[in-house]
Amino acid sequence: MGYQDKAGLLSQLEKRMSAEMIADQMNMALRIVADVMEGFEVEEKAQLAEDQEDDLLESFLAAMRVQGRSVKTIDRYRYIIERMMQYARVSTRRITVYHLRGYIASEKDRGICDGTLEGYRAIFSAYFHWLQRESLIERDPTANLGTIKKPKKQKQIYSEVDVELLKSTCGNARDRAIVTFLGATGCRISEAVELDRDQVDLQNLECVVHGKGDKERMVYLDPVAGMLLREYLDERTDNCKALFIGQHGERLQAGGVRAMLNRVAEAAGVEHVHPHKFRRTLATNLTKHGMPIQEVAAILGHEKLDTTMQYVVLDNETTKNAYKRYR
Repeated sequence: MGYQDKAGLLSQLEKRMSAEMIADQMNMALRIVADVMEGFEVEEKAQLAEDQEDDLLESFLAAMRVQGRSVKTIDRYRYIIERMMQYARVSTRRITVYHLRGYIASEKDRGICDGTLEGYRAIFSAYFHWLQRESLIERDPTANLGTIKKPKKQKQIYSEVDVELLKSTCGNARDRAIVTFLGATGCRISEAVELDRDQVDLQNLECVVHGKGDKERMVYLDPVAGMLLREYLDERTDNCKALFIGQHGERLQAGGVRAMLNRVAEAAGVEHVHPHKFRRTLATNLTKHGMPIQEVAAILGHEKLDTTMQYVVLDNETTKNAYKRYR
């Protein structure tokens, strides 16, 4: 083989080696690019999941608004769920029953009562059950959480003497009107303070209140409550449309009613005074006088009779007399 043939062969070998090396380098480069792109895709999917994660709670609360739940209820759901998520420190889709149990146990250690903890459990159950029903999570972590047993306490109602002591201890017409109004109507404190003067029909002793979920219902006043309410309204010289006002002529708030009841209760020597106890007292008294439980539920604004039954306090003597009457 001559020199030129050798030189030509070497030239061809160099070209082929160069081409093969370039191909290897290209293949290596393509593999690197593919790895980078795959990592980018994973990060992109993770970011997408994170963005969707932020929308889960908002979607649930939006559904509650569509269902007509009150602003206070929605705010409470948000607060409780967000606190649990802060404790768990994982995404909603990674929440397990162990996170929920751990959070509830930590709240119990803080001294939160079992009744409140059962309310937390009900909120978590509603949230995760909705997410599963909407196919936003695969499994409901509350399925095996179990209810929290609450100690059964004997509920108390106001006696006739308690009510008279409270009314006689009130220092002005407004406070007497509030005590008798709550006792006669069974209104929630939020419903009472949101009423305007023109919503109360003192002629027919009735008024329309807006309850939970902005649902309207009719409540009624007895003659004494109507008389005391009229006395209070007749002495007012302000232009505020609110039924009950504070010292500076503005609408009275729920906290103001509670503070007033605490002062009056301490002066009267009546224990365990709070606004909701008036609802329980009314429900119990109406039931004792023979009103059907369905009508009691309508007055209190309850959708479920089971809720109304929890308000009714029947003593042994009442039960015994009812037994004798129907035997």
